Amino acid sequence: MSRLCLTRLSSIALMACATLSAHAAEPVTSVPQLDISRYAGQWHEIAHLPMFFQRQCVGDITARYSLDTPGKIGVLNACKTKDGSMDQSQGVARPVQGHPGRLEVRFAPDWLSWVPMVWADYWVIALDPDYQWAMVGGPDREYLWILSREPTMDRARFEQLKAKAEAMGYDLSPLIMAAPLR
Repeated sequence: MSRLCLTRLSSIALMACATLSAHAAEPVTSVPQLDISRYAGQWHEIAHLPMFFQRQCVGDITARYSLDTPGKIGVLNACKTKDGSMDQSQGVARPVQGHPGRLEVRFAPDWLSWVPMVWADYWVIALDPDYQWAMVGGPDREYLWILSREPTMDRARFEQLKAKAEAMGYDLSPLIMAAPLR
């Protein structure tokens, strides 16, 4: 067999393996139930996949959800920056009809709310029955947040959430730790 033929066969085999592993992942699914009044309140970020809008954050990353307006959820994200100041971003979330564990989030101004591209998927993909921790991601697997009501998380719980995310096909190699584990 020629070298060219072996190279082509190797390439085809690698592509087949990559395709099989991509299809082997569980689908990204949201939790079947989400009581938004219990979900509301302060959450501490334990870890996240890199996101452009979080590039300035170095610690104390929080998200606060509030039920200010019927049908809308207020969102206030905050984090400490390199210079020690706090950076905040205010947005709004709305439920996705027929999918209790899915929200759409927007940080663009109200006058742009009619533009579909300003709304981002925010799926709660794992949730503690007592609403003490949550994992949030999207169907494209490009972003992921592991959240806790406390500023730390039990290492065993964190590893379980990572395993669940990996089973859904998330690449966690660039995962950024934002808070300590215990």
